[in-house]
Amino acid sequence: MKDIGAMMKQAGALQAKLKQAQERLAASSVTGQAGAGRVTVTLSGGGDLTDLTIDPSLLAEGDAETLQDLIRAAHREAKVRLEGLQAELMREAAGPLANLPGFPGL
Repeated sequence: MKDIGAMMKQAGALQAKLKQAQERLAASSVTGQAGAGRVTVTLSGGGDLTDLTIDPSLLAEGDAETLQDLIRAAHREAKVRLEGLQAELMREAAGPLANLPGFPGL
């Protein structure tokens, strides 16, 4: 029975670490860029688009297709960075348990 008590204590500690990781993620943001930084997209830790910056020179060019491609590319880069941040926070919180099959993500 003592082992079950220790396991429950460890599970509670892990749950607290995961909650802390979720809070850190929610307070974070990531940025993606495209077109040599002429388009910048910022995503919140929850994946919401919080900022979009477009260099005015792109508007003067009048090429909507290029602008659309750059926005998508910047968003894609930001999303990849967000997924990396999520994975990093999960590894920090869960330690070796994060590698177990079926372990829940953030």
